[in-house]
Amino acid sequence: MATKKTENSDADNMRAALALARRGLGNAWPNPAVGCVLVREDLQGMVVGRGWTRPGGRPHAEAEALRRAGDKARGAAAYVSLEPCDHHGQTPPCSQALIDAGIVRAVIAIEDPDPRVSGKGIARLRAAGVKVVEGVLEDEARQANLGFILKITKQRPLFALKLATDGVGRIPAPGDAEKGITGSLARQRGHLLRACHDGVLFGVGTVLDDDPEYTCRLPGMSEHSPVRVLLDPQLRLPVNAKLLQTLDKAPLWVIVGTKPAINRDIYPDSKNLEFIVAGEVDENDRPTPRWVAGELARRGLTRILIEAGPKVTAAFLRDDLVDRIFWFKTKQPLKDAGVAAFDALTAARQFVKTAVHDLGDDILEIYQRTG
Repeated sequence: MATKKTENSDADNMRAALALARRGLGNAWPNPAVGCVLVREDLQGMVVGRGWTRPGGRPHAEAEALRRAGDKARGAAAYVSLEPCDHHGQTPPCSQALIDAGIVRAVIAIEDPDPRVSGKGIARLRAAGVKVVEGVLEDEARQANLGFILKITKQRPLFALKLATDGVGRIPAPGDAEKGITGSLARQRGHLLRACHDGVLFGVGTVLDDDPEYTCRLPGMSEHSPVRVLLDPQLRLPVNAKLLQTLDKAPLWVIVGTKPAINRDIYPDSKNLEFIVAGEVDENDRPTPRWVAGELARRGLTRILIEAGPKVTAAFLRDDLVDRIFWFKTKQPLKDAGVAAFDALTAARQFVKTAVHDLGDDILEIYQRTG
């Protein structure tokens, strides 16, 4: 039976593994973002190796931690935020790599829902005589990799909705010169949100109104810009849009309806520009949110940030696809020209407020769905 000291030590080391895992959010897709810490319990808990899933999903966290530890891995305990993989893909199984390195104990937060792995990595470790402990900081690990879990179990990514409004939920009216309603701290936090999501989703109305880039413009983090996903049923994307001028910074996927003809010749010749014809549309030839969700998951995306206008926001809320809400509220009221940011939150499933952050002139409220 585990002692209280061991339980506390396990929780602390797993907390460190989860912190490493979060470094991979936004750039590990289509793989999960995993963290691994190797600890020599016979050397007073010395950490001998750390690793997290690298961009593009390779190398895996366990392989990176073992590489850094070298011979010191023998006799160590491995703290892993997700069950080590047990199948041959582009790399050998991490479960076998841990065994070959001489790991004697494995502490695993959650089982991998991928049927190629689910339980098999744990079984391989145990069969090799490795002591396995499961369920340490399980809830935290599940939230950290909820996007990957939803992709496997629901065939859709996690959707996080970003809102920026005044205190009563209003945004500037279309054409209003007062566009940027939040301050610099809130804008920086918004760019950080982009960096830790695989994709950012928005509608053509926002493009026509604001001509945004939707890149991450934090110093030193330009390479963390997400895939930009534009919903443009009638293909009204202007040829001089900033989205097209910044294809070297991030890919652009344009999802169109079934009716518009795509004149590819008028747009830049770039591997980072892709047009996708919707496989399911509504009566107005608009791609349905559920089809969009399935298509993005099929393409490997696990975490999508919705930064869109009221229509797209309401559509994804109505279809019960929003898992989290990041609601930035300015402390200064808008002018009378403000309009409601969305019209479906009260009709959507319930959300619970999980955190509030003071950002100078603004407040960030974070909500999570309750079921």
